[in-house]
Amino acid sequence: MSQFALLGKRRFAPFFWTQALGAFNDSAFRNAMVMLAAFQMGLPERQVSLYTNLAPALFILPYFLFSATAGQLAEKFEKTRIIRYVKLFEVAAMLLAAWGFHTHHLVLLLIVLFMMGVHSTVFGPIKYAILPQALKPTELVGGNGMVEMGTQLAILIGMIVGNALMLLAGVGPLASAALTIAVALAGYSTSRAIPPAPATAPELKFNWNPVTETVRVLGITHSDRAVFNAVLGISWFWFFGTVLVAQLPIYTKFNLGGDGSVSTLVLTLFSLGTGVGSLLCEKMSGKRVEIGLVPLGAFGLTAFGIDLYFARPGAAVLQGLDWLAFLHAAGSWRIVLDLTAIGVFAGFYVVPLFAFVQARAPREKLSRIIAGNNIINALLIVMASMFGLMLSRLGMSAAEIFAVDALLNVVVAVYIFTLVPEFLMRFITWVLVNTLYRVRADGAQHIPEEGAALLVCNHVSFVDPLLLMANLRRPVRFVMYYKIFNIPLLSFVFRTAKAIPIAGYKEDPAVLQQAYDAIDEALAAGEVVCIFPEGGLTGDGQIATFRPGVEKILARRPVPVVPMALRGLWGSVWSRRDSMLRRARLPRRFRARVELVVDAPLVPQQVSAATLETRIRELRGDLA
Repeated sequence: MSQFALLGKRRFAPFFWTQALGAFNDSAFRNAMVMLAAFQMGLPERQVSLYTNLAPALFILPYFLFSATAGQLAEKFEKTRIIRYVKLFEVAAMLLAAWGFHTHHLVLLLIVLFMMGVHSTVFGPIKYAILPQALKPTELVGGNGMVEMGTQLAILIGMIVGNALMLLAGVGPLASAALTIAVALAGYSTSRAIPPAPATAPELKFNWNPVTETVRVLGITHSDRAVFNAVLGISWFWFFGTVLVAQLPIYTKFNLGGDGSVSTLVLTLFSLGTGVGSLLCEKMSGKRVEIGLVPLGAFGLTAFGIDLYFARPGAAVLQGLDWLAFLHAAGSWRIVLDLTAIGVFAGFYVVPLFAFVQARAPREKLSRIIAGNNIINALLIVMASMFGLMLSRLGMSAAEIFAVDALLNVVVAVYIFTLVPEFLMRFITWVLVNTLYRVRADGAQHIPEEGAALLVCNHVSFVDPLLLMANLRRPVRFVMYYKIFNIPLLSFVFRTAKAIPIAGYKEDPAVLQQAYDAIDEALAAGEVVCIFPEGGLTGDGQIATFRPGVEKILARRPVPVVPMALRGLWGSVWSRRDSMLRRARLPRRFRARVELVVDAPLVPQQVSAATLETRIRELRGDLA
């Protein structure tokens, strides 16, 4: 099912439109207010500068003050009810804004801007915490992509419409007021159709002290190393994007020689690129939470950010170009490509990170982790504004700041991927598997969403663990022959994935015993372990007799057993049908079509090596 089909589902569509309308109103109101101050009231430049610089600070201040409280609300109470209260609050804010537009009362409009910051702060933890409750695991990446795409387009359209309406001669304030009130009412109306989303921690003791609760929320966010570093990755995305977007007006005017229409075009390209990248995540990840896309996104942000500098490092020869004249100017399409590609790779970067946090974080703590994420995001946005201002004061041009931002992205990416090698490991896995094979997975939903399980599979090629790793939603601890475990390059992947090396009793009984102990510890901790009970790769494409190790594991730790079969791998790259020399020269079946079939779990009392062998033979069938 395509991710666009979610727009036909009541469990997703009303929420999608509610959040999109809210993002539109935020953007439309903010831009209408700036246009009112800058063009309708005839204020001096210094006063206009004061209001335009004060506005972002007022909007982001509630994230520091109320995010921790918002995270508690989202977990202690039913989420849909909170959403409706938030939407009513938005209606009240827009009614105040209408009076502010009518009377040209900028102080009142700044108060409303703060109120909209509160609106976004409270809605934020719900926005991402409600998706795992409403969507199936296979829909999580697609749903996040749709939300990100909808948010980007809503912000862009809100900016254009907010600017245009306020500039209408004679009726700008009235038109802006009517629009924002109508959109707020529409948002409340769609929120009425959102299905109930029960509280995930109704027993939570509410803490009204924002300072101590903020400290506690940040502690919860930091408690899981992988989740926290994903949060850091998301926050870095906001830093990178804030520095980039803040320079676009100056870059448009001086480097591109464009007028306001070119500024709109530049923002449109970036927003559309982000939307496209967000939507492509589902296709590229095979509907799984694939954090292997994150390093790809980081690489693209740097590569095209640097190219944006080289595309037009100095001032434009011609000034005052409209968007059509700009597109016809020499070298403009390279800039169009760079801006669009930065948006696309931004989608590859941030959507899997949000999906990873949602999938990995405990459900009863997710809202508070999202709240912690929002606090750190807000901090890095403020730091990004100060960083951009500092570089500007040092005499750097907008293009040079783009280059610094892109190079700094390399440093931060390397730091994050060093702290959590799983990101880089998943990237290597994703590239290898999608280069070598075309995989169809059937029945992956049979693997339990939580708790211990033992996966049992036939063994056809050297990269079986990579292929399974790339197609199973939960992290898996693989038990593999120690000589395969030590293959160069792949060893990094296996070690990072915490694979368990094993040897035969005659080869090394100590390694064998260590393997059994490690398997038992993993299962006791609620992890998923996968074994290949044939004891080695097939030499003729047929399934060999299963060894009794699976029975020893279950005797020590009875857990559900999930039979799996790989089909179509025999004769492909890295199977043993061809010699190593032939594989190095001419792979027999490059990009082979492969199937993974997953059966329903078996209770441990029904399992023996012989019954598992029979069942996996049936699953594999004749397609070796």
